[in-house]
Amino acid sequence: MGSLTRKAVVVGIGETPHTTNSGMTDLELQLWACKLAVEDAGLSLKDVDCLLAGVQGHVPNLLSGNMGLKELKFNVKTYTGGGEPGAGLALAAMIFEAGMGSVAVFYSGYNGRSGGRWGTGPVEARRRSEPILRDSPPEDASYSHPFGDMAPSHGMALQARRHMHQFGTTSRQFGAYAVAARKHASMNDNALMKEPITVEDHQNSPMISDPFRLLDCSIESDGAAAFVITTPERARDLKHPPVHLLGFGHNYPPFSYYSTQRPDILEFGTREAGKRAFEYAGVTPKDIDLATITDPFSFMVIRQLELLGFCNEGEGGPFIEGGRIELGGELPVNTHGGAHSHAQVGYVNHMVEAVCQLRREAGSRQVEDAEIALMSGFGYGTLSGVTILGRD
Repeated sequence: MGSLTRKAVVVGIGETPHTTNSGMTDLELQLWACKLAVEDAGLSLKDVDCLLAGVQGHVPNLLSGNMGLKELKFNVKTYTGGGEPGAGLALAAMIFEAGMGSVAVFYSGYNGRSGGRWGTGPVEARRRSEPILRDSPPEDASYSHPFGDMAPSHGMALQARRHMHQFGTTSRQFGAYAVAARKHASMNDNALMKEPITVEDHQNSPMISDPFRLLDCSIESDGAAAFVITTPERARDLKHPPVHLLGFGHNYPPFSYYSTQRPDILEFGTREAGKRAFEYAGVTPKDIDLATITDPFSFMVIRQLELLGFCNEGEGGPFIEGGRIELGGELPVNTHGGAHSHAQVGYVNHMVEAVCQLRREAGSRQVEDAEIALMSGFGYGTLSGVTILGRD
């Protein structure tokens, strides 16, 4: 299992500005992010021989033509939600080990704000065309849609409410994450939401899907992000110190997309994915200096911290209070502001932030002496991926 450790490194990162109306097409945003990442790596587009797309990225052959690439050795579009950036990095390690390429770019992003909202416009049309959703059996939704479980906020709200009932988790603890994310975003020039908030602001924000309030929810934004992956040997002559893949774990439990049809509404693949990643990397939660956690809703950060072993079962609420997940705390989480306050670009910005921190380039939000970072993501209900990164 450990044979792929340190076989792939991130050497370039790029983000477009994150806005509410980009004035560009999805394709233009993605091309821009790829160009920025390749330039950051000190490479040229002609060096790229693999393109890896997140679910919000156009198919690679469309980008390759517009990038002037004559031929790609490997390209793929992934469907693992918030775990996609880590899956792309792990896949690149396998590609390099198999001799099928040496420089890959992973990208994602779109006009998530101006291009359409959930349930309307081109975003919903795109979702209807995605095989992972289209091929789901009709009965998968027949026990959910008639009762209003139509969007992520509905099913995850049920999970949050169960956690509150079972463990005494409170809405104010959800607010503690929202406050921390906004505090970090205030130090990020490229964050969409920078104005500080308080727990009282959270408590006074409108109810969206009980128990989720407006400030429990991630933002919708226009933008894209990308990162460049290569081999450690190729990285020796490049601009930045490489950030190594130390370990990864993925887990896809055979549960329904809808939380009401799972054996345990609070269980998804993160627990097993985390165990595999820690074992692969040879580290424990105590060794992690910072974490970037998929945060569609504040509660999902709390639950992932529990499933990953940073705290005991049911103790995620108290764990994030008192500044513990803020800069200077025990475990800084989403130091860029996360999808709550920075941007929502398929969580590639979470990978970009982890790399930025390990390169010691985060400025005022830099985690002191950051050596090891963890990225946790999930999507489509239960699909989960955990990636552990380290400095050279």
